[in-house]
Amino acid sequence: MKKLRFAAYDKQESRAAYLFIVPAFILLAVFIFYPMFRALLISFENFNLISARSSFAGFDNYVKLFSDEDFGASLWHSFYFTLVVLPVQTAVSLGLALLVQKKFRGVGFFRTVYFIPVVVSFAIASTVFRLIYNKDYGMLNVVLKGIGLPVLDFLSNPDISMLGIIALCIWRAMGFVMVIFLAGLNNIPESLYEAAHVDGANPMQRFFLITLPLLKRTMAFVVIITTMDALKIFIPIYITTSGGPAGSTSTVVHFIYETAFKQMNMGYAAAAAFLFFFLVLIISIVQLRVFRTDVEY
Repeated sequence: MKKLRFAAYDKQESRAAYLFIVPAFILLAVFIFYPMFRALLISFENFNLISARSSFAGFDNYVKLFSDEDFGASLWHSFYFTLVVLPVQTAVSLGLALLVQKKFRGVGFFRTVYFIPVVVSFAIASTVFRLIYNKDYGMLNVVLKGIGLPVLDFLSNPDISMLGIIALCIWRAMGFVMVIFLAGLNNIPESLYEAAHVDGANPMQRFFLITLPLLKRTMAFVVIITTMDALKIFIPIYITTSGGPAGSTSTVVHFIYETAFKQMNMGYAAAAAFLFFFLVLIISIVQLRVFRTDVEY
């Protein structure tokens, strides 16, 4: 009798679980999985938004991408952006987290100030930085002129335009990454530092032998999300330079946008999107394996 009662209870629990899962699954299927599947099919077609007909293209779109100089350049710009942003943003954010972790009067004020850029939308931040970088009346050039340095055209010079966008993105994201590092630092037991101090370890040795190894999981999370965010950067580029000057800031996402919605070539844009998706997936898997750790605390 008891067994029958438990079996009925298990069935009831299973039904309740399905009732909770099914609505979420339907939403995912309608808004995520089906559009992805449809986009995958479109990537194998000659599909143009201004044409009523489409035709099967097989792997032609993918093959064409490998010889497309514009796609290759946008891929390089995306990786260059990521290779600069990843180490600089991680180092700056970790430095800020170490500073605001210390307990002193007014530390809450500094934590708030460093976090404020995170709550500013990318669109607003990009518009403000576009004004700051302006050659004629931008605040940055006023400062440069004031200290006797030459005026620079930050967003119209192909040599430095990407650096201007990199500075904007690091400024906006460093507060968010700082909070993640702060959570990781607060989880490290203070007793480890005290034991190292008793053993005569200096601050640098404590940082490299205790802090960094025990921050490995936090570092993995930061590196992976920063890499993905950097590779798919679009809004600051669209607002500040629109991919210019001379395509020097056109990243892969910008290339996909231009191909899909300006050239109306949805098949080719979908193929570029899926190729880029697999590249990012491979990079993320490699990063997960590199940062895999058994360290517990």
